[in-house]
Amino acid sequence: MNFFIYLKVRFFFLFGLVILTLSILSITFPFTAKARYSAIIVDSDNGKVLYSRNANTPRYPASLTKMMTLYLAFDALSENKIKLNQKLFVSKRAEGQTPSKIGLRIGEEITVENAILAIISKSANDAATVLAESLAETEILFAKKMTQKAKQLGMKRTNFRNATGLPNRRQKTTARDMSILSRALLDNHKRYYHYFSTKKFNYNGRVYENHNQLLTKYKGTDGIKTGYIKASGFNVAASVERDGKRLIGIIFGGRTAKSRDKHLSKLFDNAFQNSKSKSKINIPRFKPIRRNI
Repeated sequence: MNFFIYLKVRFFFLFGLVILTLSILSITFPFTAKARYSAIIVDSDNGKVLYSRNANTPRYPASLTKMMTLYLAFDALSENKIKLNQKLFVSKRAEGQTPSKIGLRIGEEITVENAILAIISKSANDAATVLAESLAETEILFAKKMTQKAKQLGMKRTNFRNATGLPNRRQKTTARDMSILSRALLDNHKRYYHYFSTKKFNYNGRVYENHNQLLTKYKGTDGIKTGYIKASGFNVAASVERDGKRLIGIIFGGRTAKSRDKHLSKLFDNAFQNSKSKSKINIPRFKPIRRNI
């Protein structure tokens, strides 16, 4: 009998030790389930922050990076350095970009406007590379211009390393910084902002639907961009206008595109309701992505 008691004591001791170890790991391991979640909701007119969670914490932007790629393209268009109907050459590097892409081939040409639409709808990495190489000698030099522009706009915690958002450990931003970029696109490039509301893009006999499902599923949404890499989770920057009031929302670290959009929709709902009632915003709970450790 004493032997069985000994086994029971030993079992519960080992079980408790395992639980304790897992608890410690969950606290100290840098990639916990909540590690990648960030969010911010701002009033587009005055920049007032209506909701913020980890908004200044560095995150991987993924394809939200392309918002700055497009910003510089819009700069060039505004300064008459390029034209919408201008044809751009597709390089070997552009052709070799990993998906998402529209299958551009070396030696082909694509117009500036089609490159913009491909980036916004399909989040095409090949088209983003074509734009970058057309606006600078190399993508590396273009990325430096992206970072310089970010600093000029007040994006203090942002560093770009490429034009696509493909994985690079040094390419970081924050939810707050991406809200600044979103406002800058709205304020400084009103002439071209309408491209972000494109729901479908036809190119070479194929139809590409915009990855931003909020355009069709959340009333008042007219942009801006989604993004995903494994290290970031599902990201989104969105702009919504209702009854003359425009809000910008940024989410980093969604488990899925659907859960990310649902969470952001709730944040927008509460923010719009609060703007009418002037009451405290009720913050919906967000289930962050899970990461295998």
